[in-house]
Amino acid sequence: MFVRIVKMGFYEENIETFLSNFDKNKAKIRRFEGCQFLELYRDKNDPTIFFTYSYWDSEDALESYRKSDLFKGVWSVTKPLFSIPAEAWSVDKLESLK
Repeated sequence: MFVRIVKMGFYEENIETFLSNFDKNKAKIRRFEGCQFLELYRDKNDPTIFFTYSYWDSEDALESYRKSDLFKGVWSVTKPLFSIPAEAWSVDKLESLK
């Protein structure tokens, strides 16, 4: 399983716009071919920092999403709201304990 972690920082006045856009698109992202899981987190110490965790079948599946009209639409709204550049990590999930 391929995991994508994205850290995003927003200007305080842009947080509601981000959350609204995420809410509007989260089901579409989750249903995108190859996406197995999607979560949104908010930092406990800095409420302007958010993280998305998404699980993908493969790197190719993620790249397909990143080239899609859905991603371009979501990102065109999200990117101008940033207070800091987004950071992204691509990792392989090795183990999960429940």
